[in-house]
Amino acid sequence: MTTALAAAKEQAWVLSRKDLYGLGITRWEITGQVRAGRWQLLGDQSVCLHNGEVSDDSHRWAAVIQGGPRACLDGASALIASGLERFTVDRHRVSVPRGARVRRTRLYDIRQTRRLREEDRSPSGIARTRPPVAAIRGALWATTDKQASYLLTLTVQQGLATPEQLGVELLRIKRHRRLRLLHAVVNDLIGGARSLGELELATELRRRGLPVPERQVLRRDGSGRYFLDLYWPDHRLVVEIDGIHHTWAQNVVADALRQNTLMLQGDTVLRLPLLGLRLEPDRFFGQIAAALARPVAA
Repeated sequence: MTTALAAAKEQAWVLSRKDLYGLGITRWEITGQVRAGRWQLLGDQSVCLHNGEVSDDSHRWAAVIQGGPRACLDGASALIASGLERFTVDRHRVSVPRGARVRRTRLYDIRQTRRLREEDRSPSGIARTRPPVAAIRGALWATTDKQASYLLTLTVQQGLATPEQLGVELLRIKRHRRLRLLHAVVNDLIGGARSLGELELATELRRRGLPVPERQVLRRDGSGRYFLDLYWPDHRLVVEIDGIHHTWAQNVVADALRQNTLMLQGDTVLRLPLLGLRLEPDRFFGQIAAALARPVAA
């Protein structure tokens, strides 16, 4: 029993029935421990060797065990296992190769996939896909476009994958209803998106019958010079296009100071995250239209 506890400690206190049998624990001993309330079952393949609250880490191990010897965490579950923060899942997703046996359980989402390759797996730790692979698949499987975009952005912000790595994995996907959106989001993350966003915005303004602004207007303040992304001088309206870099800590203070300066000078400042162009365009353009329709204070 001591050997089993030592082995379980390395896997968040979860072992498979097969592992326990290999350590000399019989089926009847497992049943006795569970009935006595000292252990608990997670699905029909995993045993948690304590009677307390089951941690998320324990559930990840149980999900992989339930999936079988060729299973691995995938999508957002794999990212969380790799360290992703500020994102949760209702059920851990596990992928198994096409043709593998799938042991269904209400606890975990276990599915076959033709996309699973050996090189997709992380080399160490719990069986899971590498972060770039997991991020793209998680975005494909997300319940909404907003959740898909948020997952990719978090992955880059928290340093689990680079935008370029996401781009490489995205090129492997040939057909999906969300493919166009993901290409747009990854392009935004890669860079050069600021100018791309300005061009898209100018085109969309013309289509909606709104006046086209001046771009990259030079301003100066006490700390130096800076450029306004979009500016309507007759309306004293500024629109700042925010890519992912605007959410990084080193840019937050500078952005706030610049916006405060503009407001003190009498300009109205609207912020348009690039993801807003992808997910909520009508609402953001509605705000721009409302600002352009307001009378300008003398």
